[in-house]
Parts: sequence; C-alpha cells; structure tokens
Amino acid sequence: MLDRKLILQDPDLVSRNCLRRNVPCDIDRLVELEQERNQRLQTAQELNRLANEVSQSISKAGDAEDRAARIARGRELREQKDAAQAAHDALDAEILDLLRQIPNLTHPDAPEGGEEDAVEVGRGRTPIPAFDFPAKDHLELGRLHDLFDFEAGARVAGAGFYFLKNAAVRLDLALQHFAVTFLADRGFTPVTTPDLALTEILHGTGFIPRGPETQIYSIENTELNLVATAEITLGGMLADQTIEADRLPMRLCGLSHCFRTEAGAAGRASKGLYRVHQFTKVEMFAFTTPEDSDVMHDQMKSLECELFDALEIPYRVIDTAAGDLGGPAYRKFDLEAWMPGRGAAGEWGEVTSTSNCTDYQARRLNIRGKTAGQKGTWFVHTLNGTAIATGRAMIALLENFQQPDGSISVPAVLQPLMGTDRLRPIAGNGQA
Repeated sequence: MLDRKLILQDPDLVSRNCLRRNVPCDIDRLVELEQERNQRLQTAQELNRLANEVSQSISKAGDAEDRAARIARGRELREQKDAAQAAHDALDAEILDLLRQIPNLTHPDAPEGGEEDAVEVGRGRTPIPAFDFPAKDHLELGRLHDLFDFEAGARVAGAGFYFLKNAAVRLDLALQHFAVTFLADRGFTPVTTPDLALTEILHGTGFIPRGPETQIYSIENTELNLVATAEITLGGMLADQTIEADRLPMRLCGLSHCFRTEAGAAGRASKGLYRVHQFTKVEMFAFTTPEDSDVMHDQMKSLECELFDALEIPYRVIDTAAGDLGGPAYRKFDLEAWMPGRGAAGEWGEVTSTSNCTDYQARRLNIRGKTAGQKGTWFVHTLNGTAIATGRAMIALLENFQQPDGSISVPAVLQPLMGTDRLRPIAGNGQA
C-alpha cells in the first residue's frame, strides 16, 4: 500500500495516479477519515492521561467520600477513553480498507491508456518463422504427438484441467530444469514453495482471495488459498522480517504450481494450454534497497529475454500501459511470444511479465531493511518476473519449431535434457 503520509501530503498526486490507472478511489474521503482518526486518537490519549492523573490522586483523598468520587471519576474517564479508542480503531479499519484499494504510484515513463496502448520496446533475436506450409496450432500438434488429454482432465477435475503425456511431460520438466539452472547460475537461490498461502499473505502481495472478481481458489472454512503464482509465497517468506542492507539484493528463483480460476476468460485466444486452471511456473523474485529496484527491474527483463533467446522463440517486449497495470506494479514489461497457431496467420501471446512493485508489497507485508550504523529502518522494494510458465512456453515452442512432416525440432539448449533433437508424430495419430 501507499504511505499514509504521502497521501495526506499530496492527495492530488494520488488522485491523479488513480485516474491514470483507471482505478476509482475516494482519496478525499480517506483524508477526511484520517483527520477524524487522528482527532479520536488525541482524544483517547488525553482521556488516558486524565484517568492516570485521577488514579494517582486517589491516595491523596481527604476522606472516604472523596476517595469514592475520585474512583468513580477515574472509571468514567476510562470508559470515555475506551469509547474513543474503539471509534479510532473502527476508523482505522475503514481507512485500511480504502488504502488496500489504492494502486501503487506509476513510473512516469509508463505509457498512458489501457491494454491496447502498450508500447513495443524491443524484439528478440529469433525472427518470426516463414513457413511454406499451413501452420498447425499446439492442439493439432498435440493430437499428432499424443501430448495432451483435456477430456480426461475435465472428467477428473473439470474444464480447464488437463493431463500432459509422453514428450510433453519431458518437455515440461526440461523447461523447468533449464530455467532453474539458468537463474541459479546467475545468482538466484532456487526454492520450491508451498502451493498454499494464508489469506493475509495474499493480501500482502496485493491479491484478492475472496469476492466475485477473485482469480484465487480458496479452501473453505480455512484461511488457506491455492497460490496463483510463486510471487505470493516468495514475498511472504520474509513477512514481518527486517533484512540487513548488506544482504540485499536478495534474489530468489521459485518453482511452484499455480492455480487460477480464470473467471470470465473465453475465446479462441484462450484455448488449449494458454489459459488453464493449473500450470507450473519458475518465478524470479527480488528484495532490494529502494535505490536499486529500477536497475534490478531492467536486469530481470534482460534475463527473461536471454531465456527466450536461448530457446530460439521469437518474441517482442512491451511496456505495459498505466491503465493495465495490476495494483502493486509501479512498472511492468511483458514478453509476448509469436504463436503461429493463433488466429488466421499467427499472433503474439504473453509468456512472461516482470514488475517493479517498489515498497507497495513490503508495506503490506512489513518487510523492512536496516543499514548498519544507522538508526531506524526502511521498507525494502520487491520485484517479480516470470522465468518460464511451462504451458505457454510449450505452446510457443511447439508451434514455432513444427516441421512440414508434423515433427517438432527441439531447441539446442533443451536437446541434452530431452535426449533428442526432434519429436516425431506417434504412428496412427493422423499425420497431415
């Protein structure tokens, strides 16, 4: 969340930012509530002071009647103090609810507008393939190679779930191994994370676990939720902790399953593996000093580019517009891979994103930094970035590496992990 002092000092800045982000927030109401809360706090503190004075004076009472009067006055003041404190606490809870709705500030260079206003800022080194044959989508290729079973997934868990089979299993594991090794070699500590997290941790990272618009699966009658991304668990690892500055930046590489309801998702672009309820992802996460987060953000974007360049998958980098940013993000870059099987002649599809969340999540999670020899603490900055979401990476790989005979070449970096340089259709699966 944002710093309350910032909101009170410059409410117009925060209001303009909410308009830029297309997030309705009543900043004027929040300021009014904060002023009223402060008055209630001062009243409670003053009543507590008076009650303490009366309590200390009881021993000086002249007689029993005077003593009883002082005791009664002290009790009255305590009751008034408790009422003022209760009113303060109710106001504080209302303020916190409003604070949680206010998005992070926005990088001044982020494009204006919404989803359609993202700006392309770069391309990968692999060109878009020029096929001299009709390109198949990953579902057609999956049938040729017997890679997926969505019907069985629906029987077991409902629509949007699936089984990976045969070479798809090995490809999924190869992508995980490649990404984890790649990041470990670059200073990221590999971790596997829980698939569940407490509601307070989801709130801390900016996710909404309950409500009609949630994308989160929650466990009934508990405070546990299935995680939508390892960003949630990696951020929560240091909740309520203070980190020495010389330990920063702290880089983590998290491997987890991800679960999303994908409420409202539909359409051709969402078919197959592109938008599903469960998938595996390797996630980058970093804790930094406030001064270093912009540099770390550029580094994480560059690492995503290196990964997809190494996989020889064509992609473009886009700078996400302010109105399309999630609440915690100060700035976000996406990698969109070329997917030949989307649309009539191929389309771009998002495969990674990396966000600088500045101190927005750290304030919610109470993650602080401390500099040796200096008084006080400060909130760290947090950043996250997809290394590999295996399902979408698999779509891009299968579709870009398909051959006229229905076989699929394997990128050089994955060949040692796959044990082959080419996947061949399974006999009898209707090679076209």
